[in-house]
Formats: sequence, C-alpha cells, structure tokens
Amino acid sequence: MSNLQETKIFNNKEAIIEGWYWALQSKELKIGKVVHADIMGKKLAIYRGKDGRPRALDAFCPHMGAHLAEGKVEGNELRCFFHHWKFSEKGELNDIPCRKSLQGVSAKIDSYPVEEKFGLIWIWTGKEAKRGLPYAPELKDLETDSLLGKPYIKECHPNVMMINAIDAHHFASVHKLPVDLNLVPTVIDSNTIEFSNITKVPNTNLLTKFIGKFYKGPLTYSLCYHNATTGTVTLGPDFLHFYIMFAIRTNKNGQAEGQTILLTKKRNGLIGKIFNAIVLRATRVVGNYFAKGDTEVFKTINFKFKTPIKEDYPIIKFIQHAEKQETCNWGYGKKVLNSDLITIDDKEITNLEMNISTGESNEQKIIL
Repeated sequence: MSNLQETKIFNNKEAIIEGWYWALQSKELKIGKVVHADIMGKKLAIYRGKDGRPRALDAFCPHMGAHLAEGKVEGNELRCFFHHWKFSEKGELNDIPCRKSLQGVSAKIDSYPVEEKFGLIWIWTGKEAKRGLPYAPELKDLETDSLLGKPYIKECHPNVMMINAIDAHHFASVHKLPVDLNLVPTVIDSNTIEFSNITKVPNTNLLTKFIGKFYKGPLTYSLCYHNATTGTVTLGPDFLHFYIMFAIRTNKNGQAEGQTILLTKKRNGLIGKIFNAIVLRATRVVGNYFAKGDTEVFKTINFKFKTPIKEDYPIIKFIQHAEKQETCNWGYGKKVLNSDLITIDDKEITNLEMNISTGESNEQKIIL
C-alpha cells in the first residue's frame, strides 16, 4: 500500500504536532536564571522567576534582536542585556530605562505555555495549551515519584522509535520474549491511543509456567501515546507494575532527541521513599534491557513501510492516529490541513482487521 510510505505527518520532521514537548530537566534551571533553548527549530529564552515557576518567551528582543537568554531575571520578568528593555512573562514590554513613558512604543514578544512535572520543564507548541500533560493511565489521578534517565539521540525520526514499542513480533526476534503479544488498540480521545496486550502467558515450558504464576489474566504490557509524540509503557507482574515514559522530539537532522522518565505511585514515609527508590531503579533496569537490543536498529534503519503484514496492525493504527493529529507552525515545522493528511484507507484497515479476527493465513490477502 503506497500511501503508508507517503504519509504527511508520520516520520516527517517538518510536520510538528501541536502538543507538549520536553524542553530541559528541572535541575538545569535555577531560580533567577535564564537559559537558551532550541526546541525543534524554535529559539526560546526559558527562565525561572522569583516565585519558582518557569516561563518561556521568544528568544529575540523586538528592539534590535538581542538574545534574551543573555539577559537578567528580575522578579518574574526578564530584562534584555543590550538596552535593558524589560518584558513580562506574557511578553509585554514593561520598561525602557531611557524613557519615562512607553507611549508610542509598540513592542511585544510571544510567550508559550509552560508546565513542570516529572523533573522536566515542558513547552506547548502553540499559544494556548489545549490539554494536560502526558500521563501513564494507571497513574493519571495519583501523585507520583519519578527518576530521569539520560537524554539521548537516536538516528531516526521519533515516530520510528515509538512504533518499535508496539512492534509485537520484534519482541521474539530481538528480545527473545517467550510470549507472543497481541496488542489491541483503544482510542481514548482524538489525541490519545492505547495498545494493550490480551495474550496470556502460555503454559508450554518451565520458564513460561513460572512467569504465568505472576499473572491472573493476560501478561501486562500496554502503550499509551499522546499526540504521537510521547508514550508511556506499563508492564510487570500483577503485584508490581513498572511505568516508563519516553518523551521525544525531533531535531534539525530529523533525529530523535529523547528523555526517559521512570515513574511509580508516590508512597509516604521513610519506608515508602526507600521502596520507591528501589522500584525506580528496577524500572531503569527493565527499560535498559529493552533499549539495548533496539539501539543497533536505530543506528542504521532507513524506515520504509513497504510490506505490512497482519502482525503490523498496531503500527498501522498508530500511523493512522498520527496522520490525524493537528500540526503547527513551529520552528522548522509547517502547519498542514488535516483533511489532506488522512492517507490510510479505512476500508483497507477494515480488511486487515477481518484477516486478523478470522486468522487468515494467506499473506497475499493480508498484505495491504
């Protein structure tokens, strides 16, 4: 099916989906400090005010274009280092030292929604945030503790990294997982889609018999994607689930710039803190195990979806989901009308669903 190779949003660095993106780690921005940031081609001055809250403004002063990250934080406002013009967190001009009045001077810079959670500062790629931050479904309404992994760069587009987590048959070929996963998609809303395994652990050998003791139902493995830009993995035995969030953005070379966030529900008291510290480090071990085998693939892959088969059904649904997202003018991204972007034929998707449900084995009928 040629249009799986001709997507307008999926695997396209110039199609930036409007949503929340990680900007930097919280510890990198102290109170009263301002830093340079380049988020997918958009240059920003991100600063932390006296009240501890982070803000983000367009980087360049509307007077002569000096970079505001060279300036100084005053209270909750930012003063340019060049001629000392001062701007509010909304980008409004509040002071020009050489003038007694601002009358007749019209100068304003754009500001952007900022949130801080999971040890990260997040930027919304638009004027007004339309939804909340990404979340792990089981932890959505709970307080959490978190631990950050090291930021990384992979030699492929972020979308290619994301579909790897729902590429069910690579778990056997690359990771030697002794269970065949069957990931069923559920559309939570127009921006969120979740894939959950429905396969039970087979009772075929000593290893699977042992693993099966920890699951009453299917083996727990689910992926929740927000705006096709951030994903959360939930996995683990019934008595303890591990949660891994991977926030990814593209860079000017089309590579994936990622930040891994390890999560667990908050537990109180000294014992709770010690337990969570152990759980989060165990989560890191789990994440590293799966990441290790995939790193080599990301170094050399030239993604072309030429021959989809029925086992690729979750990937096709993710691509369809990505193609329906709203893009924006941001950095090197260009907004495109969504009506032109839904390139996957629903009839062909339905045919593939029928093949899966009937167990069709004729690959000529399965291939789109």
